[in-house]
Amino acid sequence: MDRLTDAVFSRDRDAVARLYAADAVLVAPDAGEIQGNEEVVAWSTEFLDAFPDARYESVYAHESGNTAIDEGYFVGTNTGPLVSPTGETMPATGRSVRFRACDIATVEGGLITSHRFYFDQQEFMGQLGLVEG
Repeated sequence: MDRLTDAVFSRDRDAVARLYAADAVLVAPDAGEIQGNEEVVAWSTEFLDAFPDARYESVYAHESGNTAIDEGYFVGTNTGPLVSPTGETMPATGRSVRFRACDIATVEGGLITSHRFYFDQQEFMGQLGLVEG
């Protein structure tokens, strides 16, 4: 998980792709189910492009067998367009966010095969000023 977090937040697309199995499945509140490592890379890149100064503040990390769990805060300022769950592109709000998130990854043969993200979309959108918080 540490290698993945470093690769994602340093925007190293190749390193991110190398950490996921070709047929990996990612599930996120803002995107539903995404299949394939290239699609996973595209999703993470698209999201971080909307928050160029993004960082992750880890609060709790745990590994057991082939499962890794990371809980913390996503922090960043929305200065780039953001793609909504419906695929609509929304202009940058200029607002900063800090919201709690948790993700769970399953690893097989040294590659992530399943990755599930959890965060409160209402809180996230509220901090952006897009919905009533």
